Amino acid sequence: MIKTDILIVGAGPCGLFTVFEAGLLKLKCHLVDALPQVGGQLSEIYPKKPIYDIPGCPSILAGDLVDNLMKQIEPFSPTFTLGERAEKIEKVDEKLFVMTTNKGTQIQAPVIAIAGGLGSFEPRKPPIEGLQKYEDHGVDYMVRDPEKYRGKKILIAGGGDSALDWTIELAGVAEEVTLIHRRTSFRGALDSVEKVMNLAKAGKINLITAAQAIGVNGGDQLEEVVIKSKENGESSIKVDYFIPLFGLTPKLGPIAHWGLGIDRSAVKVNTRDYSTDVEGIYAIGDINTYEGKLKLILCGFHEGTMMVQSAFKYIYPDQKLSFKYTTVTGVEGFSE
Repeated sequence: MIKTDILIVGAGPCGLFTVFEAGLLKLKCHLVDALPQVGGQLSEIYPKKPIYDIPGCPSILAGDLVDNLMKQIEPFSPTFTLGERAEKIEKVDEKLFVMTTNKGTQIQAPVIAIAGGLGSFEPRKPPIEGLQKYEDHGVDYMVRDPEKYRGKKILIAGGGDSALDWTIELAGVAEEVTLIHRRTSFRGALDSVEKVMNLAKAGKINLITAAQAIGVNGGDQLEEVVIKSKENGESSIKVDYFIPLFGLTPKLGPIAHWGLGIDRSAVKVNTRDYSTDVEGIYAIGDINTYEGKLKLILCGFHEGTMMVQSAFKYIYPDQKLSFKYTTVTGVEGFSE
C-alpha cells in the first residue's frame, strides 16, 4: 500500500502546483490520474495551444507549462499512479483514508485533494450514421499531435475556440484544411475568427458556413465526408481525416458517489480553505464550485495554496505552522 500525506486526485496543472505548495510545508504528495500522463487537459486535449493568462508568461504552450510545473515540483519528489481511475474511498481511522483505484492500487493518506478538472471527458459526437466505424481510422475528436496531419487533407467541424484554433494551427501543416460550421457566425475569440477569415480570403483554407456534415464513406479507412448546405445542397469532400470539435461532456464519474456536496456536476467547497462536506477532503480547480467561481488555472493555483495550509493544520493540529517566503530561503531550504 502506498502511504503519503496528501493524495491528489488529478495530475493537471492545479494538482501539480499543489505539490509545490505542499512541499514547502514538508508534506509529501502522491497523485492519481486516469490519463497515462501528467498535465490533464493541457496534455490530453491541447498540448500545442498557447495560454495567455499565466502570470509572468505573456504566452506559453500548454505542454510547456506542464513541463515547467514538473521541473518546479521535482525537488519534492512526488509519486504518481497514472492510467488508473480513483474509484472508491474508505475512512479507516479518525484521520485516515484509503483510496482504491479501478486497477486495485491502494493509497493511504490523512488528506485527499480532488483536483480532477471538470472530471472525466467524453467528446460530443455529431449524430452521423456510421461515424463510430471510422473512429481512429480517419475520425478524431481531438488533436494530440499536429504532425499526424502533415500533408493530409482534413475537415474540421465546429464553431468554437478549439475548431478555430486548430484550423489556424493546421493550416500550415496539412495539405488542405476545410472548416465547416452550421452557422455563419462563430462562438470563438474574435481574434481567432479574424485569423480564420484572413486565411480563407488568402486561399490557405476552405471555409464552409451554414452547412454541416451528414455522412461518412470509405472502406477500412475514411475516404469522404458528405455535407449539406443551405446554398448548395448535398456534396462530398475527399478527406484523410474528419475532426468534429463540438466540445467535451464532463462527468464526475466515481467522485459523484463519495458523499460530497454536489451542485451541477461540481463539488461544493468552503472558500476559507476549499474543504468539502467531508472533513479531510478538499476540492480545488475546475472541479469545485462556490459563489463567484472562475474556472481559470491561476485561480486553481490560489486554491491549492490555501488548501495545503489548512491540510497541514488538519494533519498536525499541535504544530505551529511557520510560513516562509521562497524569496527569502529558496526552495532548497525547504527540501529534506
